[in-house]
Amino acid sequence: MRDAVIVEAVRTPIGKGKAGGALSHVHPVALLSHTLRALIERSGIDPALVDDVIGGTVDQVGEQAMNTTRYAWLGAGFPESVPATTVDRQCGSSQQAVHFAAQGVLSGAYDIAVACGVESMSRVPMWSNVPPGADPFGPGVAARYPEGLVPQGISAELIAAKWSIDRAAMDAFATASHTKAARAWAAGLFDAEVAPYEEVRRDESVRPATTEEVLAGLRPSFEDPGFAERFPQIDWSVTAGNSSPINDGASAVLVMAADTARSLGLRPLARLHSFAVTGSDPLLMLTGVIPATEKVLRRSGLSLADIDLFEINEAFASVVLAWQQETGADPAKVNVHGGAIALGHPLGASGTRLTTTLVHALRARGARYGLQAMCEAGGLANAMVVEAL
Repeated sequence: MRDAVIVEAVRTPIGKGKAGGALSHVHPVALLSHTLRALIERSGIDPALVDDVIGGTVDQVGEQAMNTTRYAWLGAGFPESVPATTVDRQCGSSQQAVHFAAQGVLSGAYDIAVACGVESMSRVPMWSNVPPGADPFGPGVAARYPEGLVPQGISAELIAAKWSIDRAAMDAFATASHTKAARAWAAGLFDAEVAPYEEVRRDESVRPATTEEVLAGLRPSFEDPGFAERFPQIDWSVTAGNSSPINDGASAVLVMAADTARSLGLRPLARLHSFAVTGSDPLLMLTGVIPATEKVLRRSGLSLADIDLFEINEAFASVVLAWQQETGADPAKVNVHGGAIALGHPLGASGTRLTTTLVHALRARGARYGLQAMCEAGGLANAMVVEAL
């Protein structure tokens, strides 16, 4: 049985996804090219040895259309002989890329693969790929869910209501995310994973001075009379402060067979241990991380207590807090360097961003097992376990 290992993992700083954001002047293909160059340069391998490059991008339209990953590889100056493809599992797109890369190595189809992702939300706004009046669901979904599906913000409100998570708890969680991220930056804990882009060296969305009192002053972001009538249980507590922001960024990991790494004289960061994907209720949408965690632990043969660090994507504070309630995970082990609420959530890049942060954090702490999970639009989730080496 082959082992699939991560040899290198790198990401850009994450910029605010709006005009004037630190990375808003950078074409998304160029942003991913920069990350791929950093990945290959840090590993020292010949890029011609890569069997495939698998990238995640969510809004595949405009500057992110026509297989962004392929053109990012070419834009980096790497060999034309290396193929590439771009996948979409919504927010988990680049985590799915890691799964595919590792599964290709484990099966013997690949010896070396790159998993990566990019999203420039300043240049390609969310939902740019759904023109006004377009129906992306089709008649079968409309018949199956006659009351209609809802935006993710409403799902986050429904989760808060179902798990009795109040505004104060969400704001406290968000404040802690910023505090942990700021401390990690101050301690140099992101230095090993970040490849600065020109003068941009740090994540732009981290707010060290954020407090629960400041966040308490923000208005609910998704309050809507129509949804209020349909869902009277909602308390309208989800704000811009306890949700992930809109961002630009790219990230990448180098995956290869353990024996290939040995033959190249490379020291792996981690072994890709176990994988799981799940579907869940598309109305609540973001709760798939709960069954995905249970499923990947079952497949790994590990217990929750065996996991030293968790990276659970902070799409919304209510998602991670509900996950903690259901799993019983120790909050002190969760997103120890902050999460997407502080660092940012450049959709297609977030999966490999979490992987990058997780494997470097495991090494920095001398820890062994890490578990990563991401909720995704449509009621989907990815989870995986990595083992530090």
